[in-house]
Amino acid sequence: MKNYLLCCDWGTSSFRLRLIEIADYKLLGEIVTLEGIASIFNAWQTSLVSGNIGRDQFFREYLKTQIDILATRLSFDMDGIAIVISGMASSSIGMEEIPYSPLPYPTDGSQADIRSFEAPDDFQHEIILISGVKSETDVMRGEETQLVGLLDLEELYAFRNKEAIFIFPGTHSKHMYVKENQLVNFQTFMTGEVFNIMTNFSILKDSVENRKENKLTTYEVAAFKKGIGQAGYSNLLNSLFKVRTNQLFDKMSKSENACYLSGLLIGNELKHLKEYKSNKLILCSGNNLYELYKLAVEELGLSDRTTTISADLINKATIAGQIKIYQNQTLKLNNTNS
Repeated sequence: MKNYLLCCDWGTSSFRLRLIEIADYKLLGEIVTLEGIASIFNAWQTSLVSGNIGRDQFFREYLKTQIDILATRLSFDMDGIAIVISGMASSSIGMEEIPYSPLPYPTDGSQADIRSFEAPDDFQHEIILISGVKSETDVMRGEETQLVGLLDLEELYAFRNKEAIFIFPGTHSKHMYVKENQLVNFQTFMTGEVFNIMTNFSILKDSVENRKENKLTTYEVAAFKKGIGQAGYSNLLNSLFKVRTNQLFDKMSKSENACYLSGLLIGNELKHLKEYKSNKLILCSGNNLYELYKLAVEELGLSDRTTTISADLINKATIAGQIKIYQNQTLKLNNTNS
């Protein structure tokens, strides 16, 4: 079954398992759940009250359940297919904690820290667990595998030797600084999480509402641009309260106000990129945030040196990165045994 690989992206709040044909990254089937690392870890802790099952075994049992579901759905015998897992599974609340890899980190994934679990009799799958990366002040798990995958795709060969900043929007957005085929630095921005807290748990929650349509109205675009503009010169803590006064003084509708808040936060995340005038910018955004980040890049005058990566390529990048690291590991083992 060496022609196939089970690729698992296991985040804090989500689980995604894919069966992949290695030669062409062909997706044969996938299963997605909301059983992220945090919920599985909590379930394991609860189970300790009535038993004494090991943490790795508890996670392995969940994996087996999902593999069996996928195998039944595809009518495909998956015994013997290895599993590569990236994301939070290698964290302190994951299957087993693995130390972070330090910087600089080669973008071919050759220095990735991994942990290999041989296949026991009741689980016919070798597991390769990929760790994350750390700097002196920051950490990440998962995005480094996406970066390895992106730069291994033919569509991005041209950026391998460039000095570039890769922007991955999300709950915790990442800006990754690549130079001479190495990840040399990165920064985390809590953009998505702060937006969620402000709109659901703060005094601002009654001043905003989620947009009902995917496409922004003319007024919502204007509100978003106003937020971007204010991010450039105003104090964020003061500007956040203006979300409330916008609503109190009938300056904006609640949906426009949500766009204004998005502009404030995304503008604050991206504005420092103006300082890196010689760096190419690579925007790696999924469909849900693409329009907002693209608009922000335009409004900040960064479009001329920004390349946007399609959502399809970003999804493919995780698979490509996992396969690349798996093949690196296989090559190391073969060289050791030869």
